[in-house]
Amino acid sequence: MILTQLGERAKEAAAVLRTASTAQKNAALEAIAASLIEDTSAILEANAEDIAAAREHGMRDSLIDRLTLTAARIEGMAAGVREVAALADPVGEILSGYRRPNGLRIQKTRVPLGVVGIIYEARPNVTSDAAALCLKSGNAVILRGGKEALRSNTAVASSIRKGLCRAGLPENAVALLEQTDRETAARMMKLNAYIDVLIPRGGAGLIRSVVENATVPVIQTGVGNCHVYVDAAADLTMAASVVVNAKASRPSVCNAAETLLVHRDVADKALPLLAKALKEAGVSLRCCERSLPFCEGAIPATEEDFATEYGDYIMAVKTVDSLDDAVAHIARYGTGHSECILTDSFEAAEAFTAKVDAAAVYVNASTRFTDGGEFGMGAEIGISTQKLHARGPMGLTELTSVKYIVYGNGQIR
Repeated sequence: MILTQLGERAKEAAAVLRTASTAQKNAALEAIAASLIEDTSAILEANAEDIAAAREHGMRDSLIDRLTLTAARIEGMAAGVREVAALADPVGEILSGYRRPNGLRIQKTRVPLGVVGIIYEARPNVTSDAAALCLKSGNAVILRGGKEALRSNTAVASSIRKGLCRAGLPENAVALLEQTDRETAARMMKLNAYIDVLIPRGGAGLIRSVVENATVPVIQTGVGNCHVYVDAAADLTMAASVVVNAKASRPSVCNAAETLLVHRDVADKALPLLAKALKEAGVSLRCCERSLPFCEGAIPATEEDFATEYGDYIMAVKTVDSLDDAVAHIARYGTGHSECILTDSFEAAEAFTAKVDAAAVYVNASTRFTDGGEFGMGAEIGISTQKLHARGPMGLTELTSVKYIVYGNGQIR
């Protein structure tokens, strides 16, 4: 099917979803969850083919982990869909209402965006997350995944469309673009007649390409050069636990920490402890000149290391002179995603949260919590790192716009 046909059908489906009741949408989500479980064998078979092709082409293990589905992960996808069904429906929410002196009654109401386009890489679970969130918020969605996950995404999308049909909603509410070449992606970025907003979800190269080339409005997401700053007043035992979790629990995702900053006053105590814990977790370190003597087995860091989102078991380390020095480093190299301070000082925590400009700023907790599910939103469409309309984990309300409904009794101007 050509791209414009997908767009036309998605727009028709969006018109149906715009007025679908909460009960209809929830029934469709329950049907989709059941369909995913029912189709587990077919989805895993398709995923195995994608994994075999990825290994053949030399994809690194951390990215293969993002690509891999298991029966448990598919159960998790279905559970995520059901969690979205259980969330409050944002569509129709009255945000404000007031009356003008001329008698006009103005009501600001939440409405769907329309047709959402999503361009993403490697993670097949994005297919079900995106479909669920768009459906519950009354939007149709056109999905364009990466070629490395095409078989998996096709199987998941087929299962989702089957669930939609069973529930009596248009299957074209969820469309998967099966052409993964750059030319087709470029045309999708300019499909203004059909797509209302475009959301890229993936690495820095993908996001930059979409931001620079799209004429469809873009919500920028995802690049995560995240930092953990160990303050002079930090509890070092806690710091070791948080730093290892932030880096090593799943290093391929965008909320994983990439750089460790340590205050000079505790560097001699903190760095050996942290380096040992990270090494035991399989993390290799690239250290600044001041940090290197305290980190056994580390190698010298380059300027590029501090600007890199590794997505792997690698972490840059720098000793800083002060909290303001840490903030300045984050301002220079950070991507506005998630930043963390570890400290027992209330004043330091308040200063850090006030000065650091990011979508999520943590005090004494891992950056790995920047996630729609962990924030109580159900699944997420991505982590917005921009400042217009949506910032941070994008759940249901971030997939809506507003409409002003104005009631009168014959007023003229």
